[in-house]
Amino acid sequence: MDTQTLDRLAIRDLVENWVIWRDAGDWERFATVWHDDGVMMATWFQGPAAEFIRVTREGWAKGVSILHFLGGTSIDLVGDRAVVQTKMTISQRGNVQNVPCDVVCTGRFFDFVEKRSGRWGLVLRQPIYEKDRVDPIDPASKIELDQAALAKFPKGYRHLAYIQTQIGYTVKLDMPQLTGPEVDHLYERGKTWLAGGALVR
Repeated sequence: MDTQTLDRLAIRDLVENWVIWRDAGDWERFATVWHDDGVMMATWFQGPAAEFIRVTREGWAKGVSILHFLGGTSIDLVGDRAVVQTKMTISQRGNVQNVPCDVVCTGRFFDFVEKRSGRWGLVLRQPIYEKDRVDPIDPASKIELDQAALAKFPKGYRHLAYIQTQIGYTVKLDMPQLTGPEVDHLYERGKTWLAGGALVR
């Protein structure tokens, strides 16, 4: 098997292990998918991977339920660098107006990965949020969303932001969505990365 094929398999493993180990609470192995300078961007957190793991563990201990499911993956590979896009859903369970609900957000993980000393690792994970919805766990339940509050959040992750703010998180309001200047800028960063340029934080 040629080197590029092996690299692609290793990168795909990296993406899949992130979800399995994070959602299972396998924190020691979850830490191995990152490089030491890895950065995680999410609606509710932006910062170093090590800090992300710490606050995720704290949320886990408090009963915060955020799970992920993966779809197809596209890998742009140049030497020891790659940009990886993976279709995904984020599912968060919590109370909305005191009604237990699931919020499901569909989008993509947009990952900057690099091979260092023979090991592929995440340098930056930036989700792209495309659309979302909220559903009561009990279909007979009814929820009344605060439409004024909902309208303050970006369309691609409006309901996810709504539930996250209700449980105390501060949500970043300029995350990349399906279209718009934020995602256009992200694509340009990906091209720069693959061309050997610096990854500006």
